[in-house]
Amino acid sequence: MDTGAIRSVLAGSKLRIALLGVLVVVGAVGGAFALGILGTPSVAAVDNSFGEVTNETTTVETDVVVSNPNPVGIGLDGVAVNYTVSMNSIEMARGGREGIRIGTGNSTVALETRMRNDAIPPWWASHVRNGERTTVDIDATVTSDRLGRGVAFSRSREIETDLLSAFDSEETRPVNADSALVDDPVLYVNETRGQWGSVSESETPIDMAFVVYNPNLEPYAVTEIGYDVTMNGVEMGSGRTDEGYVIPSRTSETVELTTALDNERLDEWWVTHLDPAVNGHQVSDLRIEFYAVVEFPSGGEVTVPLDQLTYEETIETDIFGEGEDVRDSANGTDGEAEPDGDDSGSTDGSSDGDSRTDDGSTDDTTGGATDDTTDDTTDGTTDGSTTDGSTDDGNETGSDDGVLPL
Repeated sequence: MDTGAIRSVLAGSKLRIALLGVLVVVGAVGGAFALGILGTPSVAAVDNSFGEVTNETTTVETDVVVSNPNPVGIGLDGVAVNYTVSMNSIEMARGGREGIRIGTGNSTVALETRMRNDAIPPWWASHVRNGERTTVDIDATVTSDRLGRGVAFSRSREIETDLLSAFDSEETRPVNADSALVDDPVLYVNETRGQWGSVSESETPIDMAFVVYNPNLEPYAVTEIGYDVTMNGVEMGSGRTDEGYVIPSRTSETVELTTALDNERLDEWWVTHLDPAVNGHQVSDLRIEFYAVVEFPSGGEVTVPLDQLTYEETIETDIFGEGEDVRDSANGTDGEAEPDGDDSGSTDGSSDGDSRTDDGSTDDTTGGATDDTTDDTTDGTTDGSTTDGSTDDGNETGSDDGVLPL
């Protein structure tokens, strides 16, 4: 046998020996995993953030950190990473990847999935039904067909909002018609109340009540109260009362109104909510404007914008817990928390104790006796009643600024 043939035989033998060695090592590694000698890879962390948002879809960008406790990397075809994001048990996003290669230590697997925005109305309905609370659940697993097992990772966080509590107020607010036909104020609103109605996936009703006082000598009729609701400038709903109310002279009546958010518009709002250029990191402005149609005893009527009743509130979320620094930077607070609202300098809009007594209410200066006299002139007496129908006890309370920290 010549020298070339000998070299060819030797080379082929070395290649077979090398391949056999690789197979032995791979088999040994797989067996070591199976026997528990080497550790099973696990998910160390999952970081989510929102990417591109359109009217139809929202991109969820996910970094899954896979921890490999072994001194060797793993590149088996059967290794896969999967994850789901749920909000109040409603699945919002699902993604994963198969055939990944994992190095030693921690490896980051970048994933991307698109969430359909039509999942927003069911989530919103669940959020309101649950007392404006949402539980965000993130579940991830890394599995291997060859190793025959996987390790799960779960993380939860709570989101809370408080959109209606600031609407509950006993602040007295005048209603001015700005008309030559009557003297202002034509009415006073002495109290407002609001609560969520029976929410569905199609609409979110808000049941509202206004305690209205008529300071005049003649009855006034409120034939209609209307409203317009916007969220970040997106029109969410409008409507009006189905019936009118007659407010007798020097008497209070409770006027009820149900406003409703059109949940079909939530996907359009969602786009603005996730756009930091609109209001900052996941921040929205809820605004409800009211108007009233008032009919006078003479038969004339006027549409009155109820500017004093305009309700504004902030919706703020941080669904994936991306950090206070994102929100603070967007709000320009340089990482410092905003102080709680200070109402010390505000007034409740009612008349003070030296106002005229012309409403027939209880006069505190007479030991609780009822003053039935009617005097349309200023008499200079001091009592605890006011022309707006409210009771002034000498201790003014500040008005709510309409925005609560979330």
